[in-house]
Amino acid sequence: MRLTMAQALVKFLDNQYVSFDGKETKFVDGIFGIFGHGCVVGIGQALEQGGHSLTYYQGHNEQGMAHAAIAFAKQNNRRKIIPCTSSIGPGALNMVTACGTATANRIPLLVLPGDTFACRQPDPVLQQVEQPHSYSTTSNDAFRAVCKYWDRIERPEQLMTACINAMRVLTDAADTGAVCIAMPQDVEAEAFDYPDYFLQKRVWYMDRRVPTDREIEAAVEMIKGSEKPMIIVGGGVTYSESYESVLAFAEKYNIPIGETQAGKGQIPYAHPLNLGGCGVTGGAAANAIAKKADLVIAIGTRLTDFTTCSKWGFQNPDVKMLSINVCSFDAFKMDSTAVIADAGKSAEAIMAKLDGYRSGWTTEIAEAKNAFDAEITRCYNAPASDGVLSQMRALGVINEVIADDSIVIGSSGSLPGCLQRIWKSKAPYTYHVEYGFSCMGYEICGALGAKLACPDKEVYSMVGDGSFLMLHSELYTAVQENKKINIMLFDNSGWGCIENLQNGQGTDTFGTRFTRRTDSGLLDGEVIFTDYAKIAEGYGCKAYRITTDEELYAALKDAEKQTVPTLFDIKVAHKSMTDGYDSWWRVGVAEVSESERVHECYEDMKANIEKARLY
Repeated sequence: MRLTMAQALVKFLDNQYVSFDGKETKFVDGIFGIFGHGCVVGIGQALEQGGHSLTYYQGHNEQGMAHAAIAFAKQNNRRKIIPCTSSIGPGALNMVTACGTATANRIPLLVLPGDTFACRQPDPVLQQVEQPHSYSTTSNDAFRAVCKYWDRIERPEQLMTACINAMRVLTDAADTGAVCIAMPQDVEAEAFDYPDYFLQKRVWYMDRRVPTDREIEAAVEMIKGSEKPMIIVGGGVTYSESYESVLAFAEKYNIPIGETQAGKGQIPYAHPLNLGGCGVTGGAAANAIAKKADLVIAIGTRLTDFTTCSKWGFQNPDVKMLSINVCSFDAFKMDSTAVIADAGKSAEAIMAKLDGYRSGWTTEIAEAKNAFDAEITRCYNAPASDGVLSQMRALGVINEVIADDSIVIGSSGSLPGCLQRIWKSKAPYTYHVEYGFSCMGYEICGALGAKLACPDKEVYSMVGDGSFLMLHSELYTAVQENKKINIMLFDNSGWGCIENLQNGQGTDTFGTRFTRRTDSGLLDGEVIFTDYAKIAEGYGCKAYRITTDEELYAALKDAEKQTVPTLFDIKVAHKSMTDGYDSWWRVGVAEVSESERVHECYEDMKANIEKARLY
């Protein structure tokens, strides 16, 4: 079939399917795009021409639309995607941050940036960055560092191998992430006789990897040799839909469970073995048990510094690590014994061979859970300060009022910590926090993506004022698409999470509050009041101004009746978020300082490094 490269790309994407546990679904739902001269007459023409079933979604910031696509894929357990196309130069580079987000979180994202002319005849073209050392280098080479696969189509027939390799990576549970196919604008329009077999329906099988007998025997021996094991449930449990098998495994052997951000919500909050969030943004229950554990069974987790407290959280001198993960790169972290396989298949295989075992935990699990449940209740009832709500109280009200199947979104600032510690997830796949990249600006864009994935569910974006200011363009897209999302904007007039870190490491507040510059030359004036509700009203959203829990209750109830996006402008008290619970996070404290407090913090850091594992 004689087609332009862009027309063939559209037809190819429209015919991609995935199969998981025998269920076949269409993989590519549509395409996000912001058209410019690098794509509007190429892939833009192909989309406008029709002959495909892909929905075109109009983005309003390239990073924003790509973050929405990430959230769509995440909410669909990585089995559906929305590729993103842009023009060249700044439009393309805006997607680099989103590619970092996708790759860090192991979420499939396909970006299709326009590129400069392959023929080079009109060079330098508008928005082209020229490099004297390499004429073949373009802006799109910036994607290489944040993508799992990168390609540039310099001849139309190269599209075929590029697309097959792109799909190979996008559908690989172990190696997925961002994929970039750069498209020179002249090549997008060039024609080629594409063979039928390239354009026909293609099914990609996302089979569960089965553990080997040797791997299971090693895991069984490690568990038998432990008295106080602990499970850490990560995103691999979520995406493989293995939470029932993992919970059955924990119940059979009386093993307590800690959750990562990506694993939270799959095990019922109220289950007696679920101790909640583990690590820097975790709670007292999981962190206390982690310190005593002599075996950590890490299931589907990357073991990031926030989960492991910078490798400090496991204080038992005899502790060993057992990691179950489809990705070998993750499975060997922290000197783990590795089971490179599906989470559910591995749990089932271990149970088939581990007879007569029971952990040595007695009352410690219940005591830790009950104590932290009481702490959550205290947080939910934290009194107002300065005449406005505490952040903890606001979260408690929201958690109480919204429907059990509502989806909550978060990503950056103090809110992911509060959510991992004290949010009570009521149903699987309702807790959606991007914390692999902790990318400011994901929250509202992510809410749109989650709503596109689950149009019948209410979606609540938990976002700070700092992150809202950074990126909220896809709120306009939500209005355009008639997708009702709820923006819970917590306004504490600054970057409160980083201010806490700054103060906690001995430095006075500097550059982290949203204040006016004064005659002193510093940003040490009054806090700037911003009417965020007015911004949302200008977009056509329903907005609420909230300073009390009574106003929050009323707004939540009224929002249930709305059909347009809503924004809750919640003024929360300064420093009213949750504290850390017996955790440590390594940051680079100044070795030399005029401040005695900074010097003390440096010495404290050195002491904690001595307690942490080195790798």
